[in-house]
Amino acid sequence: MIGNAKHSHSITKNGTIRASSHRSLPAMYAPLSRREFILHAFAGAGGGLAAGAVCAQPGTGRPPSTDSLRLGAAWRVAENGRAVDHVGVLAVDWAAAQVRIVASQALPERAHGLLAEAGGGLLVVAARPGRWLMRLDGEGQVLTRHRLDTEQPLRTLGGHAITSADGQWVLTTETDTRDGSGWIGVRDARTLARVQAWPTHGLDPHQHLWAPDGSLLVANGGIPRDARGDKRNLDAMAPSLVRLDGHTGALLGQWRLEDPRLSLRHLAWNRRHDGQPVLGVALQAEHDTPAQRRDAPILALWDGDHGLRLATRSVAAAGYSGDICAGPGGGFVLSGQRTGEGLLWHPDAPDRWTTLARVTEPCALANWPDAGGVLVGAQFGIARWRAAGAPAMLPWPQALTPDNHWVVLAPPAPA
Repeated sequence: MIGNAKHSHSITKNGTIRASSHRSLPAMYAPLSRREFILHAFAGAGGGLAAGAVCAQPGTGRPPSTDSLRLGAAWRVAENGRAVDHVGVLAVDWAAAQVRIVASQALPERAHGLLAEAGGGLLVVAARPGRWLMRLDGEGQVLTRHRLDTEQPLRTLGGHAITSADGQWVLTTETDTRDGSGWIGVRDARTLARVQAWPTHGLDPHQHLWAPDGSLLVANGGIPRDARGDKRNLDAMAPSLVRLDGHTGALLGQWRLEDPRLSLRHLAWNRRHDGQPVLGVALQAEHDTPAQRRDAPILALWDGDHGLRLATRSVAAAGYSGDICAGPGGGFVLSGQRTGEGLLWHPDAPDRWTTLARVTEPCALANWPDAGGVLVGAQFGIARWRAAGAPAMLPWPQALTPDNHWVVLAPPAPA
């Protein structure tokens, strides 16, 4: 298949720097209270995440223990009065109650999607409409920098990448700068050079995942954009989920929701109680008024049999989900950045959203290896939740704002 300073700064994702006093640590730096981190255990639903649930990537090797792990992450810090983007490796040790920055590389602009690679390494994808890819080794040192500027036709990255099952290819979501059409760039995994391209039959492709049968599922966000990536003419939105042949890129199917102002963004796999795989699709509302966006759904499902459909019309997160990963019992966890919530949707209570976490600016999610839980990145630290066991939160080692996504890394390969 081709397949301890008195003052520091917090930085929002748009680059605004806010001064804050650290004379006394905010409450969320301490272990979370019940009000700050809310557990709702679905009886019988806490049996762990389904085997093969997405948020893990192929080729990452043996998962780390539940007490310590390494994360590939991107974040923003204040340096000399300006916001600077970084990417690197974080070491999280729950027993020692500590997070360390193991390695950090400054970036020319924001990163978005991160891909865990064999040997504990990391592939970094520029945020839309970036034109670069970067590979780090298991120690967080740069191995490869690749720019798309010399590739023809010129395309910008959609922000995510995956590898083929045999490890020979890296596939990226891309947009043609001439007409806005969506593409999958098929790239040599060693050099990251594009060797082939497949149309996504839509606009603004964002995230893509392999299906269990070897086909490729792509979320076309459907938002018309100019060359700088800015939104335009939202009345012409046409989001869709497409299924492509994993060998040839041929179109196998295409599905749409009734509301064209619901942009399909992020994807995660889980399994239902009967073992059937189901794809969760995180949505972002692009309606004209705040009230319309607030009342919009944030989760759709696709299982191949019933097409693409809304999981529930119950609203949450002000119509905006930043990330998604598998949850207990065939459900999904979504981050609500605008409302400060980590939210669980469960198939046994499909019309109810359960708040797992209340933290400031939650976004990045990852399944917690070996523990049947979820890691949540927020402005003041990393939170962990699991159906069996107490929740906890650790502070960042310095003032930083994590970006949208992170990945659990394997231990670095022996020297």
